[in-house]
Amino acid sequence: MTVIVNTILSILVFVLAFGALVLMHEFGHFLFARLNKIEVEEFGLGFPPKMRKLFKAGGTEFTLNWIPFGGFCRLKGESGDSTEEGSFITAKPWRRLVTLLGGPVINLLIGMVIIAFLFTRTGAPDYRKVEIIAISANSPASSANLIIGDVIAQVNSTPITSINKLSQIISPNLGKPVEMTIIRDSKSVLITITPRVKWPSNEGPLGVTISNPVVKISFIKAIPMAFTTTIDQGVQLLMLPVKLISGQIAPSQARMVSVKGIYDIFAQVQTIDKQEAAIDPSLKNLNTVWFFAIISIALGFTNLLPIPALDGGRILFLLPELLFQKKVKPELEGRIHMVGYLALMALMVLMVINDIINPVVLP
Repeated sequence: MTVIVNTILSILVFVLAFGALVLMHEFGHFLFARLNKIEVEEFGLGFPPKMRKLFKAGGTEFTLNWIPFGGFCRLKGESGDSTEEGSFITAKPWRRLVTLLGGPVINLLIGMVIIAFLFTRTGAPDYRKVEIIAISANSPASSANLIIGDVIAQVNSTPITSINKLSQIISPNLGKPVEMTIIRDSKSVLITITPRVKWPSNEGPLGVTISNPVVKISFIKAIPMAFTTTIDQGVQLLMLPVKLISGQIAPSQARMVSVKGIYDIFAQVQTIDKQEAAIDPSLKNLNTVWFFAIISIALGFTNLLPIPALDGGRILFLLPELLFQKKVKPELEGRIHMVGYLALMALMVLMVINDIINPVVLP
């Protein structure tokens, strides 16, 4: 009975938190539309069918809908059916652009603020330094007497300013001895290490697990680092197809997931949270909060992809008007968005089925 109750509570927390992120996305469109003098006909809590009208303010009808997940923002003339003053279609192109960007921007800001807050609790990674946090047995690193906590400062006299920089130097030197300067107990130590040409699937050429060292930080100082983390998430999303094609990551790591799959990950993150909180109560729920920060950032960047029916797809159709003063016919754009919407819904159904048959399991 306890397991059932915990599962129901877990689903409820997920639905409310994820739905809140979707609702804030729509609030971003609402806010920027109003700032750009575009009328909002309806702002709905949840999805239709409509349950009841809550109130009307500033010309906007606020409604409560039966499907309790997220919400929606209906702009006047959004589908090109109104050319009256205050409609979306008659607004200047740059005002429409800002309105379309409003949703993703709010999601990105929410994710960034949450990450900045978490950095004040856990410390923030110093992206300019690379620290060894684990060493595999019988690896070049263990043979070279590297130890956990060593900071890699230079390789072949080239400063190591990021994890990517280390990878860029090591990759062309497989099987060749390299000189590595490390910082250990505030002292510089010079070692020679030979990155191996072949290694176990769960290791690398050096046999080390690396990360950025963590430093204590205030909220104000955490904001630039949180911004960097947010941008990095976007870069990782854009680079995913490239890494998949080039074989840098396995297909299983690039798997697209539905809301069901996201919940599966959420449930596993909650389990990790409980295990860590049992050891250190100060860490309670931090992984879960981090999870929703990443989800918010993912919602922001995903909606900016140039796919019909998404904000990015609508921005794509706006570009000819912005750049060349040539407007795409609303009827044509509407049909393409409808096809894109149906395709996304079909893809979502397939992903839900896949997530039911093959549940997502964290490594």
